[in-house]
Amino acid sequence: MSAIPFEFVLFAVVLLGVALFHRFTLPIALGGAVVIALYKVFLSPFATGPGLGGLVAHLGHEWVILVNLLLLLVGFALLAKHFEESQVPAMLPRYLPDDWRGGFVLLALVFVLSGFLDNIAAAMIGGAIAYTVFRGKVHIGYLAGIVAASNAGGAGSVVGDTTTTMMWIAGISPLEVLKAYIAASVALVIFGIPAALQQHKHSPIQKDASASAQIDWVRVGVVAFILVAAVAVNVIVNTRFNSVSDAFPFLGAAVWVALLLTALLRRPDWALLPGAFKGSVFLLSLVLCASMMPVDKLPAASWQSALGLGFLSAVFDNIPLTALAIKQGGYDWGFLAYAVGFGGSMIWFGSSAGVALTNMYPEARSVWLWLRHGWFVAVAYVVGFFVMLALVGFEPGSTPRGSVAPAAAAPAN
Repeated sequence: MSAIPFEFVLFAVVLLGVALFHRFTLPIALGGAVVIALYKVFLSPFATGPGLGGLVAHLGHEWVILVNLLLLLVGFALLAKHFEESQVPAMLPRYLPDDWRGGFVLLALVFVLSGFLDNIAAAMIGGAIAYTVFRGKVHIGYLAGIVAASNAGGAGSVVGDTTTTMMWIAGISPLEVLKAYIAASVALVIFGIPAALQQHKHSPIQKDASASAQIDWVRVGVVAFILVAAVAVNVIVNTRFNSVSDAFPFLGAAVWVALLLTALLRRPDWALLPGAFKGSVFLLSLVLCASMMPVDKLPAASWQSALGLGFLSAVFDNIPLTALAIKQGGYDWGFLAYAVGFGGSMIWFGSSAGVALTNMYPEARSVWLWLRHGWFVAVAYVVGFFVMLALVGFEPGSTPRGSVAPAAAAPAN
């Protein structure tokens, strides 16, 4: 049995530090990235080469992902504030059930939105609505539910999550990913009901719309324009110009161009930038740490390995995991999309949607509290996975571009 590479030990220490000392997550993550980078420069070559040259080449390969995430996380924080100030959340109590079912309907709304928006945007919009309809008293378990809803809703859509978009770019049909909604829909019920009941006990939903609320339709139009611009650029680049999709952060740039253009109509709340930037740097540090791990092979494609990747996604960036799975081939892409898309919801820093939402609700930056109050997310992940396995079975899908071998045979159950 080969020894575990020391990079994994260092990364485990970083993750443990983040889990135990949630008040110091940024310096721990940043310091961890620096220590791992120095270790690889002097003692363990990068996949791109040894020494400083290897580090520079590695950053040259990763910069698009990092910049895209930074632009999206900060940009969607401003977008969520636009949505909150549009007064639409203040009007929603008029249409939402005024008991625990209102909380569940809101999670279902986030789920649907994430199917055609980026899951970060869906989570941020859900967080803005929750802040209003629950009068600022949002339970940590319900925040876990919002993140889970945004990740589950994006799992079956090639425009709803970065990982599914990667599969689409590699030539995997959207129909192969679509069946992830079988598991995701089951998971929504499993985690959504206890999350809504928990929130109702903590702070019931506002029963009536605010008497002073008047929808700012210009601001609603600003939000819609930014989202449409992001989706349109994502679709156009990935369908017509996918050869350059990894050469420039098109999606993040589109969000910021739209933000700046619409600033002439409604000024964004620029005061949010420092806090959003700080939270984003934390996630980027973890993504950078994960990208430096010497992972060049996954277990043989099977439903067991797909299930395991979901748990791994809670602590390990799902983007390189997805890239490795695409290169390996042999997966049932619906199962993989659900696993790597939804699995990160189990811990607050396991997905970019979770990090974005905890920028709005810093009190949720505790692994212990997230697991304690959001336990139903892990249960929902497992139940959803096995329901889909029982209904459709694990069948290797099409062979993506860049795969090292044709789709291999795998057990159906």
